[in-house]
Amino acid sequence: MLSGPSGVGKGTVVAEVRRRHPDVWVSVSATTRRPRPGEVDGVHYHFVDEAEFDRLIAADGLLEWAEYAGNRYGTPVAPVRAQLASGRPALLEIELQGARQVRARAPEAQLVFLAPPSWAELVSRLAGRGSEPAAVQERRLAIAQAELDSSGEFDVVVVNDDVARAADELVGLLTAPSPGLVPGE
Repeated sequence: MLSGPSGVGKGTVVAEVRRRHPDVWVSVSATTRRPRPGEVDGVHYHFVDEAEFDRLIAADGLLEWAEYAGNRYGTPVAPVRAQLASGRPALLEIELQGARQVRARAPEAQLVFLAPPSWAELVSRLAGRGSEPAAVQERRLAIAQAELDSSGEFDVVVVNDDVARAADELVGLLTAPSPGLVPGE
């Protein structure tokens, strides 16, 4: 399970994992957020409306879910269970609130925190997106600071100073022998 502050490069590192290590299965989260340019439903996220997200929660269909920056994100549980049962490495990219839920439900899960090389670099990455108004960027930075402060709750911290190196380090952690992730398997 991979988490880290907005703008740290989680999506970029996960894309590099997919490119360099196609044997690693990457969970596709559900979100109520609108797609960004270039994002494809079912590939980058399952884009759902509020009613569908509520249905997933009510049906216990999410391993974890959280609200972040005014949108909800969650991990559909059935595909994760199926992957772990098949013995393939599974990678979840989730927010801090979701990581805490996974820790509570599956204490044996390995939680990895992706950190920026510096605060200045994180600020630069968020500003460089150009996809959000300044007020949203400021809110994301405030949340990012709190998330950085929580890195001690994670089993491992990986610094994203080089995408290929960070991806390889993450895959090394995923492929090391470890117990299952999802309770009730």
